[in-house]
This record gives sequence, structure tokens and C-alpha cells, in this order.
Amino acid sequence: AQCRIFSTTFNPQGIRTGNKVLRQRLKGPALAAYYPRRTATLKDLKSAYPDLETWDEDEEDRLEHLQIAKQRGKGAPKKKRTAEESKKFANRRKKSAAAAPKNVSF
Repeated sequence: AQCRIFSTTFNPQGIRTGNKVLRQRLKGPALAAYYPRRTATLKDLKSAYPDLETWDEDEEDRLEHLQIAKQRGKGAPKKKRTAEESKKFANRRKKSAAAAPKNVSF
């Protein structure tokens, strides 16, 4: 009778049932309503219509910035195309780490 009055489940051993979590309101609709709906971007248009010529000024600025950085020698390093090239780089790194002294005290 007490459980019906207070809307609880009968649990005399006090076992964890997860009922507290299940009784809570669902958060999904509230979270979905909080964030604005996604709008179409130039990137979406390009992928949907590859034949259409579009001009993305932000992307062009980014590419120009990268090109200038590469000319100054500040760009990202080239990717290794094969596993063999990657191994060469790993061996160089190990050799340079071994050549450097570990603990130097004065």
C-alpha cells in the first residue's frame, strides 16, 4: 500500500535497480530543441552538385594562407606514401634520440 501511495517500487533488500534514472524525464527532445537546425553550406552544395561552380571565399583564403606558409618553409611536412618511407623516418628518430645525452648534471 505504501508503494502505491508514494509511487515507488517494492525493494526491501535495497538492490540497485536504476529506477531513479528511468523515472527522470527524457533529455533528448530538450537537447534537440536547444541547438539550432543545421543549414546548408557551400561544402554541402559542392558535394550535392559537383558540376556547379561555386566560390567559397573562406576556403580560398585558407588555401592561399597554406601556400604562403609552405613557401616560407612553415607548412606541414609531406605525408609518407609507403611503409618503407615511414620506417626510414622512425629509424632516424631513434638514432637522434640515442645520440643525445640523457642525464647531464653540472
